Amino acid sequence: MAASSSERTNVAIIGMGTVGAGVAQLLIDHGDRTARHAGKTIWLSKAVVRDMKKPRGIDLPEGVLTDSIDDVLNDPSIDVVIQLMGGLSPARETMLRAMEAGKDIVTANKALLAEHGGELFTRARELGRSIAFEAAVAGGIPIIANVSQCLSANQILSLEGILNGTSNFIVSQMDEKGVGYEETVKVAQDLGYAEADPAMDVDGTDAAQKLAILSHLAFGATVDWRDIPRSGIDGLDPDDLSYAGQLGYRIKLLATARLVDGELELSVGPTLVRKGTPMAEVRDAFNAIRVVGDAVGPVFYHGLGAGQMPTASAVVADVIDMAVGRTPITFQTLEYFSKDRPARAVQRDASKLRGRYYLRFRVANHPGTLAAITGALAEHSISISSVIQHEDSSADSGVIDGSTVPLVIMTHEATEGAASGAVTAIESLDVVEGNVVRMPVRG
Repeated sequence: MAASSSERTNVAIIGMGTVGAGVAQLLIDHGDRTARHAGKTIWLSKAVVRDMKKPRGIDLPEGVLTDSIDDVLNDPSIDVVIQLMGGLSPARETMLRAMEAGKDIVTANKALLAEHGGELFTRARELGRSIAFEAAVAGGIPIIANVSQCLSANQILSLEGILNGTSNFIVSQMDEKGVGYEETVKVAQDLGYAEADPAMDVDGTDAAQKLAILSHLAFGATVDWRDIPRSGIDGLDPDDLSYAGQLGYRIKLLATARLVDGELELSVGPTLVRKGTPMAEVRDAFNAIRVVGDAVGPVFYHGLGAGQMPTASAVVADVIDMAVGRTPITFQTLEYFSKDRPARAVQRDASKLRGRYYLRFRVANHPGTLAAITGALAEHSISISSVIQHEDSSADSGVIDGSTVPLVIMTHEATEGAASGAVTAIESLDVVEGNVVRMPVRG
């Protein structure tokens, strides 16, 4: 027998794609589990879809499926809307309408929060509603709850992570199997890890949006994700994976936020991470985040960052928190997008970011080449940590002019501005062919 309305929280799903079907499966097949944790039944009342005839791989109770959002908005018994629509519009308008109809929101749409979070969170507070968004960042890893609640006694000093499972799968496969980028993307698409158009995953956009959300939570910073310096893996050369390995590193698409002198250093891009460290060993479609707090020290989170059931797990956890009453309490005190609280940290000028760098050049194979490059680095106050230059095959014949060879340099710590200036100067040298590859180094 169904529970009475006073003994249950009624929910509706808007958007029954892969994740939506996973959420419905958890709610229907494991109602006893969710009830045990929530102290009441969580009841799936409606699921809004565009095409009622599309197969979804799950048998929904009669009367749950609908193609009218008004069936949700006009039903006062529905307490929580699980908003799983992608993109910005009509997802934004739908969320606003749902809150104005008296519904609390659970969402996994990180792009929407990164773009319109300020408006949505302000409106939610005005209406006395709450928004939960654990699934918006790192899928099944409970990083939102940990940063905003479990680590709230800390000043977060830094966080860095692999926040995009698609990119990590591609880089891992290129590294382990020695195959090229295009071939590996095709494998990722065939396995369902990459979309038909994987641009937002591979160009760093997805990771930058997630980093902006985490930076709001961890540092009280107001960050436009577009202002985060970012580069992707779409131009990654297998040669760089090989050289990194020879130097004792692996390449990862790393999102980084560090508090330095009260300012926030933010970046997203392919980064050399020392082998043997936990971050370097994160493989395939897994995500990982390392957080450093002033009291707790370093904490490491690792798990599947995408996929149907890991993401559905995070969504249902948010629904349970809504039903228990935890989310309404924490949401009102959350600094995220609060216009009433000044930002605790501002974004640092990107040119001031400090770190070590990996540089790869294609250079002329004749005397004076290395001296010209090291001279350009010295002019920008950049010192060299190590050099790799393999012999050219023509060296045995004594012919050295007219050919080019790869040259790899690892630097000591320098500013981003100095590194950028040095690379521009080096690319203008006659002895250098093409563009210089430059990546930051961690560890």
